[in-house]
Amino acid sequence: MTIEEMKLGDCASVTKTVTETDVYLFAGITGDLNPAHTDEVSASQTRFGGRIAHGILGAGFISAVLGMKLPGPGTIYLGQELRFTKPVRIGDTITATCTVKELLPEKNIAKFETVCTNQRGDTVIIGMATTMPPRG
Repeated sequence: MTIEEMKLGDCASVTKTVTETDVYLFAGITGDLNPAHTDEVSASQTRFGGRIAHGILGAGFISAVLGMKLPGPGTIYLGQELRFTKPVRIGDTITATCTVKELLPEKNIAKFETVCTNQRGDTVIIGMATTMPPRG
């Protein structure tokens, strides 16, 4: 979708259940083998009481929305501000939603509020993304 086709308030979402395989693959790809993500015994001693998914794994679902739905294929992801408000646990179903908050057509820039929630409706990630939508 081009910037001319977007309007304030447009939104799109993706939903994914985080699996054990997702966490281990992400750990292997990134090299982040932090025991908080990969070792149940160590993680059980943390304030979370068990393993949690990498924060950026959850944030990756935002990229899926922007790159595949709104604006969609051809979008360039320029920046992201994030706050991780609650842990994402293995088995959580995360919905990432992006809502158009600002359009700068003269610069071909679209800004989005980005929110990830779990199956209980808890906000786990919140932020703002800056993109360059595809041109028509």
